[in-house]
Amino acid sequence: MRQPSAPPFNAPAARRLRAALGMGPEHVAYGMRASYGLPYVTPDLVIAWERGIASPSSAELTALAGVLWCSPGELIGRPRTLREHRIARGIAPEDVARAVGTDLAGYLRMEESGQWRGNERQSAALAEVLGLALPDFVTVTGREAKLAELLHSAVTTRWQAYVRPVLKLAPLDKGVLEAVLQALHQDYQGHMAATLSWGGGSSGASESGREFLDRIVENFWQAVESRTG
Repeated sequence: MRQPSAPPFNAPAARRLRAALGMGPEHVAYGMRASYGLPYVTPDLVIAWERGIASPSSAELTALAGVLWCSPGELIGRPRTLREHRIARGIAPEDVARAVGTDLAGYLRMEESGQWRGNERQSAALAEVLGLALPDFVTVTGREAKLAELLHSAVTTRWQAYVRPVLKLAPLDKGVLEAVLQALHQDYQGHMAATLSWGGGSSGASESGREFLDRIVENFWQAVESRTG
């Protein structure tokens, strides 16, 4: 099994938290050596983390959070993967596996592959134990690429045909989803209308139209939030 990559580290937060405690890098290094059994941690390594030259491993990040009296989540950039969300919440993989009703090996395989294979009940349990909002749930379960594909088609063709497929990926209120897809479709068509030449032909997707499609998932969640927030 390949070694998992380090979680995204928020170097400025680590530096800020250390300074707020009145600690130097040497104090942090000593705490990690003495309390967490990491004998190789030196002040220079702590400084390298804070400067973004290196990133702590999962075990190192957990120990660093303990020394800085904060949660691991405070030292992580915005989590994107299932594993990163778990680490940010400071939850052991065994506890997540138990909460969702699967064996540890099976859960770890899903965490490593980034493909969630749980049923509806297990998915709800996963969202609860990790405190996942719907956009994060779609991302960590490996559904974002498919969602982007569906949204791309919805705004460039007939959005009505994509209500049901999108609902399967992102369980929203149907009325909200219909309003969002219609609005996104109109927005994109507005971008395209601006590219029409005087001769009646299309000059192709404008730069703003391409950007709109590139950010379609982000635009989608913003539109959902504006109608549900």
